[in-house]
Amino acid sequence: MVRLHLHLLSDSTGETLENIAKAALAQYDDVETVRHFWPMVRTEAHLDRICQEIAQNPGLVIFTLVNPQTRRALEARCHALGLPMVAPLDPVNDALSGLLGQQAKARPGRQHVLDAAYFARVDAIQFTIAHDDGIAWEEWEEADIVLAGVSRSSKTPTSIYLANRGYKTANIPVVVESPPPPLLYQLKHPLVVGLTTSADRLIQIRRNRLLSLNQTPETDYVNGEAVAREIAFARRMFADNGWPVIDVTRRSIEETAAAIISLCNERRGGAAHPRD
Repeated sequence: MVRLHLHLLSDSTGETLENIAKAALAQYDDVETVRHFWPMVRTEAHLDRICQEIAQNPGLVIFTLVNPQTRRALEARCHALGLPMVAPLDPVNDALSGLLGQQAKARPGRQHVLDAAYFARVDAIQFTIAHDDGIAWEEWEEADIVLAGVSRSSKTPTSIYLANRGYKTANIPVVVESPPPPLLYQLKHPLVVGLTTSADRLIQIRRNRLLSLNQTPETDYVNGEAVAREIAFARRMFADNGWPVIDVTRRSIEETAAAIISLCNERRGGAAHPRD
């Protein structure tokens, strides 16, 4: 097991930096990573305090600092300490600068401005929370996406993730004994997507859920034959209505959402969502 100190420095929220580091680290096994997260680094005084910590725990330094003075100070300290450092946005900014014929604005956090797109995402999150699990189905026509699937098929977390990407998302559980509102079959604006999974995986998730609630795990909710019938019923519903279907058995929430967004883009002829 290799132990790595990873220092992440950002002059904004650091969300972009964390995602880059997470994606890169996922490619390596047997690594114990000690993350030192330093957001909102905008003064040399703050940087001086951070560099003391870096000197005590040497490792890889990854940064997104747009202020030239702060950046030069960090680079000088890393050189003095003999530490490797990476500015992952540099190649992208260099390519854009060459193509656009202009220099990047050295303003931290420009992607987080309170513009129309920001408030649209907030609106999408509010809508999605208010339309979880079949609630307020009368307003589904206002949604961008409606997810349908049996219980514990990742509908809610996928909906929340899509909302954070700016998509108003509603979801409805598919229950054999309780058909969904007829409106579901009449929707024109939203993209309706069916989520399915394997019976074994679904039983495992449901059983763990019941145990976490101190409930008996011996019910039709986790019975093999009952679950198989439930999944078959949902798949027939999806096929009968011509809805696209995504199998979430081996997909993360992010991968499922990416597939749904791709379907949305195909539906619009490749155009990006206006809130992206």
